[in-house]
Amino acid sequence: MKGAKGQLAFTDDVSRDLELREYGLDPAEDSTLLPNAAVMSALQNLVRLATELCEAPFGVVNIISAEYQYQIGAWGVEPGMCSREDSMCAKVFLSREITVIPDASLDPRSADNPFVTGELGRVRFYASVPLQTESGFVPGTLCVFSDKPKEIRPEQVSMLEVLAKQVVELLELQHRTIQLDRTYAELKESNAKLAGFAGRVSHDLRIPLTTILGYVELVEDDPDVQADSAAAEYLSRIGASGRRMLGMLEDVLSYSRVGGGIQPQQVSLKEAAGEVARDLGIEDDILEVQDLNLQADKGQLRTLLQNLLSNAMNYRSPVRDLQVRISGVSNYHGATIFVADNGKGINAEDRARVLEPLVRLRRQGDGPGSGLGLATCSSIAKAHGGELTLSETAGGGTTVAVSFPADL
Repeated sequence: MKGAKGQLAFTDDVSRDLELREYGLDPAEDSTLLPNAAVMSALQNLVRLATELCEAPFGVVNIISAEYQYQIGAWGVEPGMCSREDSMCAKVFLSREITVIPDASLDPRSADNPFVTGELGRVRFYASVPLQTESGFVPGTLCVFSDKPKEIRPEQVSMLEVLAKQVVELLELQHRTIQLDRTYAELKESNAKLAGFAGRVSHDLRIPLTTILGYVELVEDDPDVQADSAAAEYLSRIGASGRRMLGMLEDVLSYSRVGGGIQPQQVSLKEAAGEVARDLGIEDDILEVQDLNLQADKGQLRTLLQNLLSNAMNYRSPVRDLQVRISGVSNYHGATIFVADNGKGINAEDRARVLEPLVRLRRQGDGPGSGLGLATCSSIAKAHGGELTLSETAGGGTTVAVSFPADL
């Protein structure tokens, strides 16, 4: 529907511009509509190939918004923009059909167009293929043109259509990348809010629980209570349950704090592991540590080692004495540490699952736990830009590998 000169009314203006934004092609008047550098380079190569196949000097990828036509890929001409009303492609692209015009000055669809009359250009040969996405949306066209009349062969038209599909693939790739980036940002924000909430709740619950445990200990020391075996047993159970709950709250607090801003520094793996071993009361004959200097947040590295060593103690094998070896390697990429135990091990099908929060295998003979230890370790690795993986120790047990990139 056409209004006064210089104005066009399109019934799908709003939806078209919204859809273009979904593809990272913002139709704002001052926008250059440039995709990322990799997509731009690939688009230019496709346009160049299109011009060579059709033996035409010029080619462009046009994106058409409600008001403008933008060129996001070009060969033989500088990318530019014009009003949608002046665009040759805007007259034909919604037909979803290939348009081939040997001499635009003689064709009623284009004879009065400013790109043909000389006002903006002197296009004669013109061939255009609509860019249709999987959803049926047509953001624009791939077109080739010349300032001289010419004909192209059917096989050239077919190849132009193939190249247009490749352009669409690039736009779809950018579309999916934008969707993934948005989803990742939303998940990151949601996780941050959830972690913050868990931290606040755990902190608020820890105070009254610590008070309760303090009173339980005072009552347990009362001679009258000690003389009553039933009361002493009940208090012992209350104390044990309270301490387990306090341990779980500490795990939740530790998990919620991870990734809140790491402070990397040069850390000795042997020193950090030694401090954790002393805190946990692990004997020297159980633990072997290879020294390694790495860039990491010292506090979070200690938390990681504490959780992994605690797991090794909780899930030790019933048929052999516990042995744990901590080692590492480093190069220009960064460092990777390995914590290998000879315990019960984790089946291959369970290794991804146990890295999720609150997941426990609940096997017979397993020690107490909250299901947050490995999840916390995985979060620490991610906060450093690395990753945590699980594998089987030779001879049985679990080996945990944690990478720490050099650039933190």
